[in-house]
Amino acid sequence: MVHLRRSVLLLAALATTVTAGACTADGGGQRSDAAHGPVRPDSGAPWSGDETRASDDPLSTFAVDVDTASYGYARRLIMDGRLPERGTVRPEEFVNSFRQDYPQPAGDGFAVHVDGARLPETQEAGGDERLLRVGLQTRAEDGDRRPDAALTFVIDVSGSMGEPGRLDLVRDALHTLVDQLRPTDSIAVVEFSDEARVVREMTPVADARPLHAAISSLHTRDSTNLEAGLVLGYRVARDGFRHGRTNRVIVLSDGLANVGSTEAEPILRRVRAEAEKQIALLGVGVGSSYGDELMEQLADRGDGFAVYVSERDQAREVFVRQLPATLSVRALDAKVQVTFAPQAVRSYRLVGYDNRAVADEDFRDDRVDGGEVGPGHSVTALYAVRLAEGAAPSDRIAQVQVRWTDPADRTPAETYGSVTVADVQRGFATASPRLRACYAAAWFAETLRGAESDGSVRLADLAAIADGAAAATEDAEVRDLARVIRSADELR
Repeated sequence: MVHLRRSVLLLAALATTVTAGACTADGGGQRSDAAHGPVRPDSGAPWSGDETRASDDPLSTFAVDVDTASYGYARRLIMDGRLPERGTVRPEEFVNSFRQDYPQPAGDGFAVHVDGARLPETQEAGGDERLLRVGLQTRAEDGDRRPDAALTFVIDVSGSMGEPGRLDLVRDALHTLVDQLRPTDSIAVVEFSDEARVVREMTPVADARPLHAAISSLHTRDSTNLEAGLVLGYRVARDGFRHGRTNRVIVLSDGLANVGSTEAEPILRRVRAEAEKQIALLGVGVGSSYGDELMEQLADRGDGFAVYVSERDQAREVFVRQLPATLSVRALDAKVQVTFAPQAVRSYRLVGYDNRAVADEDFRDDRVDGGEVGPGHSVTALYAVRLAEGAAPSDRIAQVQVRWTDPADRTPAETYGSVTVADVQRGFATASPRLRACYAAAWFAETLRGAESDGSVRLADLAAIADGAAAATEDAEVRDLARVIRSADELR
């Protein structure tokens, strides 16, 4: 389920350390007890993490995150009859897996859209709670005008990639991509198992025959030395680096590293210097057993992002339509800071973005990593907000600031948006259908993380909300979300 909006292809930032390993789930809808969900506050509010009193800390700051792998992998497991581990569920990736209808800015950077609504009647919450949506949108670009691309594919050919839906899916998508890219684009192919080797050096797509031959030669072998693959891949990308082009390393793997370094930080130390030289990393995950944490952290720390594909059509969507159309960059190191007004807001909580928090004082420190965002893409963050007693309709709830650096000259820029009490007073049923879809996706994630222990939200109600949003938007992927929610409900 990866489309143009949600993949925000090939772009974002790198995060924290991680323990590698398979993101397994037992059959029959059971999950490991080692995966813990969030602690729910005594108030019964349906959002993860602790509420923050606006009078104590009015600032909420986070780096933009456009990963979508968490939803894609959870969907795959649920449709296979298993629930995901709670620790692999990231609500922001569920929300950002679905397209929005935000207006585009006239120039580079972002347009800011802020709105909200009351919670649905099916949600057992206090009358002072509101749902607040912060949306960012970049300007689309004509694909014919994008810079040429130099893409280094780093492909896992370990034994575990022999499972149907892994290496066979990768080969098919890459063959199709070679036929779709411009003749002036270039591709290199690196494979890794227990060791890494160059299958094809950087080659213009105009010379397609050896590229197809290199892709066809990929066959499974031994163990998974992801570290060796990335180190060699970045070396090849550096050797083939083209100024004025889009330079990417794209790793395709199930993320189950078992040879060499198997944690993100040691691997990243070896490739960080290359990542800082404008060679971003895209992680494409495959397989029913998938090292979600490792792939996510590598992408976040490598100025890129992670997606997950499990079907041939999804892989072709990512590599054939989205990848060529989104290789340019609109904004680097994008961060968001929301300043809540204590006179109108008693408390707030950000949904997800748990590992994307930025110190408030680092908002304008351009040395601190943010997210990389491409053309025509949107980013959404949801807040649960408790209004202060006596807040007037005209009172401002919050001001939203977005800061990024220009990809061409690295100069910083900012833009703003704001929202009042009146902007979040509409009933949920009359709110934007895209906002309703965001709510369904976010609270579905929270439920999978164990946040519904008091039964205040039912999956059946979330599925009905998704159905209504799908009917209003005629969006097949929102309709599929309703189907996935119902399937998860049957597994509980």
